[in-house]
Amino acid sequence: MINDDDHLTPEQFNICRLKATEPPFTGKYVNCKKVGVYHCVCCDTPLFDSNTKYDSGSGWPSFWQAIEGSIIEHHDTSFGMRRVEIVCSECAAHLGHVFTDGPAPTFLRYCVNSTSLLLREAS
Repeated sequence: MINDDDHLTPEQFNICRLKATEPPFTGKYVNCKKVGVYHCVCCDTPLFDSNTKYDSGSGWPSFWQAIEGSIIEHHDTSFGMRRVEIVCSECAAHLGHVFTDGPAPTFLRYCVNSTSLLLREAS
């Protein structure tokens, strides 16, 4: 696992470590249909399988399920909102938020910044 932030771009550092959010519909994985596993860009922990990705219309990559044990949830009341932040369980990188308006079977929507992800395509 990579646990050194020296490899991160300024944008990746800003989102993953300073909890920024990329503008909607700008991330490279918003419309990505490739098959593989999405990993944490900071430490390479597997986070989401592409078969759980769906188009939520939110402007960010959305998944209905995370890989078991890969995500930690924190209550987030920043900016006067009540949300649940999701972070990488290995390195605590900010990934995005999880909402309860997703599709069956989980009814969850993991709304994730593309910048915090690295897709490792299936061979």
